[in-house]
Amino acid sequence: MAWRFKASKYKNAAPIVPKPEACIRDVCVGSYQTYGNNICASAAFMAFNWEHVGSSMAVLPLDDCGRKSKTMPLLHAHSDTITDMEFSPFHDGLLLTGSQDSLVKVWHIPPEGLKESLSTPECSLSQKQRRVENVGFHPVADGLIHVASGHELSLWDLTQQKEAFVNRDHSEVIQSTSWKKDGKLLATSCKDKKVRILDPRAAAPILDVANSHQNIKDSRIVWLGDQDRILTTGFDSARLRQIIIRDVRNFSQPQKTLELDCSTGILMPLFDADTNMLFLAGKGDTTILYMELTDKEPYLIEGLRHSGEQTKGACLVPKRALRVMEGEVNRVLQLTGSSVVPIMYQVPRKSYREYHADLYPDTAGTLTYLSAPMWLDSLDHPVPNISLNPADNNCTQPRLGPKPFSASSGSEEFSFDKVFSVPTVPGLKSDAVTSPASTEATTPVSAPLVKDSSEEKDKSLSPTSDMDNQPSKEEYINGKSDTSLEEEVNSSDSGYRPKTPSTAERRKMFESTECGAGVQSIADRRRAYELRSLSALEPPPSPSPAPPSPAPLRRRDSLKSRKSPDREEKRSSVPNVTTKRTSTVFGKVSKFRHLKGTPGHKSTQVENIKNISRQISGECNGFYANGVRCAVPLAGGGGRLGVVELPAGASPVSRGAAPPPGGLHPPAVLHPAALQDWCWDPFRDDRLMVACDDGLIREWIIPENGLQESTNEPNRIFSAHPDKIYIIRFHPTASDILTTAAHDLTVKIWDLSVDEPKAEIVLTGHTEQIYALDWSPCGEHLATLCKDGLIRVYAPRSSASPLRSGAGPAGSRGGRLVWALGGTHLVVTGFDKVSERQILLYSATQLEAPLCTLGLDVSPAVLQPHLDHDSATLFLTGRGDSTIYCYEVTGEAPHLCALSHHRCATLHQGICFLQKNLVAVEKVEFARALRLTNGNIEPLSFTVPRIKSELFQDDLFPATLVTWQPWQGAQGWLQGRPAPPRHRSLQPPGMPALSSHAASSPAPAAKPPPQKPKPDLIKSHLPTDLKDKQETIMKSMSAKVEVNLKLEQDNMEGVDESEWDQ
Repeated sequence: MAWRFKASKYKNAAPIVPKPEACIRDVCVGSYQTYGNNICASAAFMAFNWEHVGSSMAVLPLDDCGRKSKTMPLLHAHSDTITDMEFSPFHDGLLLTGSQDSLVKVWHIPPEGLKESLSTPECSLSQKQRRVENVGFHPVADGLIHVASGHELSLWDLTQQKEAFVNRDHSEVIQSTSWKKDGKLLATSCKDKKVRILDPRAAAPILDVANSHQNIKDSRIVWLGDQDRILTTGFDSARLRQIIIRDVRNFSQPQKTLELDCSTGILMPLFDADTNMLFLAGKGDTTILYMELTDKEPYLIEGLRHSGEQTKGACLVPKRALRVMEGEVNRVLQLTGSSVVPIMYQVPRKSYREYHADLYPDTAGTLTYLSAPMWLDSLDHPVPNISLNPADNNCTQPRLGPKPFSASSGSEEFSFDKVFSVPTVPGLKSDAVTSPASTEATTPVSAPLVKDSSEEKDKSLSPTSDMDNQPSKEEYINGKSDTSLEEEVNSSDSGYRPKTPSTAERRKMFESTECGAGVQSIADRRRAYELRSLSALEPPPSPSPAPPSPAPLRRRDSLKSRKSPDREEKRSSVPNVTTKRTSTVFGKVSKFRHLKGTPGHKSTQVENIKNISRQISGECNGFYANGVRCAVPLAGGGGRLGVVELPAGASPVSRGAAPPPGGLHPPAVLHPAALQDWCWDPFRDDRLMVACDDGLIREWIIPENGLQESTNEPNRIFSAHPDKIYIIRFHPTASDILTTAAHDLTVKIWDLSVDEPKAEIVLTGHTEQIYALDWSPCGEHLATLCKDGLIRVYAPRSSASPLRSGAGPAGSRGGRLVWALGGTHLVVTGFDKVSERQILLYSATQLEAPLCTLGLDVSPAVLQPHLDHDSATLFLTGRGDSTIYCYEVTGEAPHLCALSHHRCATLHQGICFLQKNLVAVEKVEFARALRLTNGNIEPLSFTVPRIKSELFQDDLFPATLVTWQPWQGAQGWLQGRPAPPRHRSLQPPGMPALSSHAASSPAPAAKPPPQKPKPDLIKSHLPTDLKDKQETIMKSMSAKVEVNLKLEQDNMEGVDESEWDQ
């Protein structure tokens, strides 16, 4: 029994928690009901769920710390909660995610991290409308992933982007999966209380089944390295947390069973196969257990515990990222409700000046010899180990390199085989490894060969072959090999950046072409420039067209040497044009490009509104206001709609008092049914119309001094539809005309000028739920967006059927639409098939296909558009967003020009823009909005920076359409009487216009600059202050007095040195 007393090198490993300054703080993390760990890490990055929905992720450098802003760049990965995530073991920037939206996506993180939000994956795989539970990379074969979704377990070959294996033998949901270290076997735990061992390459994949934890709650499984043992955590029949160790050679009998406590959070096992260290982090626990695993009784030896904050998720950091010169043997990243805490486990030693090799056995590296097709063809080879000693090699650095999913040239056919091409296995013949991925396989360092250019390109694109080759003499150019120059160009630290030409250079480039000589429109000029650029930069295309690539292709000459003569000549003749804003390319500069959003002063805000409700329908914008008051939904029984008076300064006509400092309980109008939608009369600031799910419409007249107390007595009630009403809107030009859309698939137009309102016009033709409707600026046409995917345009006074219809967004999650460019175009927002938010521009007369489609990001919130018709500026935001996206809509390509987006400090629940007569033109304000946040109402001013702001900027403020006064009455509009458009100038009286001022005042003659007076040299040396005069006199007197610095003892006779020895 002497083995019992054998001391372990890791038994005294102590958790060291850094100071708060060294942690990542102020992150937004929710509680997610998933089977994942909610956080993962590579040797370069960490990634974790963000916000309460969990559809986005924060990706940060591994050594990052400090406070994080809620507006930092995010990975907008999915439209629903991300259930699991994992970094590739062979590429530290390759991230795999699975979500409740039934999609699996592969992402590439740039070497410098996320500088801006990312929403475009490298590839996307569908799981047939089943929620994805677990995802992960194969530990040995590159390009092979496993996905557990519902009752199915599948393997996907990324080189072919198709399923390579699927198993449906699980009778319940698969809760956890884990590979053996050599990648031959796979273990799963299932909700049917069983664990299984699978060999996906065998004829009968399931090798063994055994009963596991006798509770259907969450369970986790982990394979203990290359041993024949697995460990599971779960709950027994008495709801006690349980740990079971099994030997696969005697699978039916547990080797060790350990009951812990009765906590409700599942234990997440984190196992390090190199040191046999096991960490158990329970969801919701404040303690992280550390145990050392042995192959004999007692099997689990407990070490020092860590106690801290409540755990939301946890993961281990790869061994290559450890601080080995500080004795760190493992690092656990603990995800809490508001921070990420790196917990370092350190083995105490007397000194850390030297590398302690006994603590760090060799670990798996980032180079593999197997690709997915090779492994599926029953080839096996372990991943070579590397040493963690910093003096041995440099393989422990993060493996980032070039973007993996890219082709080497624009005309070359894209193939994932080149992405995942791997070196030949040492000791095997070349014909023994013939596979789709190894036809162009390279050779490791042990056998240096001279390769042709195609092999070098394939190797530079492979994420698994980053070894240094010995170049031949022919490959050297100016002292550097072509391969080294390629790596230098593609590396993140090379400092190489393509030169961006100026606007004048761009003009010269396309004006000198023959095709652009007689072209006048911007669209034709841009097309000519693109054709010229393609002909100058690209060779003739190959006869076989290349399939679409999941990522932008790399330029053909990007892999050439920077010193090559043809590259230098091409560089000098045609610069490499980088992506820039479309509003500034080819000389077209928008006047509103640098628009600026400014929140109102605290005195103009309404703060701390109590009981704001977030349970509103998807068709409702959630917040409506005019210049005097606003209406916000309140929580409580039935439908409560709070009416809040805006304080003075929020708008030019607001006159409400400042809210009380202790919080505002606004008076409400009460309804017996749930709220669906509401709107203010644009011509009367005291009339509020409310639609509920009982099919009734209630009219409320607010007193002039505001609502003083809650009331349930509306001015009048009338039945509009037999079922719930989705949308209610007023007509933009005619008074007392109301439009409603309801569950009965009809749109009704009501006349409110009579005592008993009735539906004067009923529009038909919809087959599914109506998402949105909008009147044209002149009030002649009505456009609708329906769940059946069609956009319909009506002329209500002419026909009850649509004039024309066309296909809208492909997704069925909702949408909005708004008229643009004087009623000639339609801007539609919605989702595509993979739930990415999109902006589409249609011609109102041709709805067959959009003129422009712009993908924004992945978010579950519907984009709510508002268009300022005078400036053609489109404002877009969603409920729960913090960014207001701004675009200029034009009739020529590219149609949607990005402007300066506005980022808010907090998330907003709704936003409402005020009418144009309420903007402060003297401050160059062209749009004003009110923003509803968690409990505040905040004015938001959008301005354009101008130097001469004291003048009326008539180029920014043309005569605007009158939307605050009716053009005609309800009867006149219903009878078809024409109403001429009404325009009004926004120029304040007494404020001169910029154009007239510039024309009347000629430029003054340049005067010579006034000469600077010469300084008086005498007076400049005389002090003017009294204290300075005294110091000057003291210094002059001290300079005249003789000072003897010799001391008296210096004249005395000293003692001889020999006398000290007597």
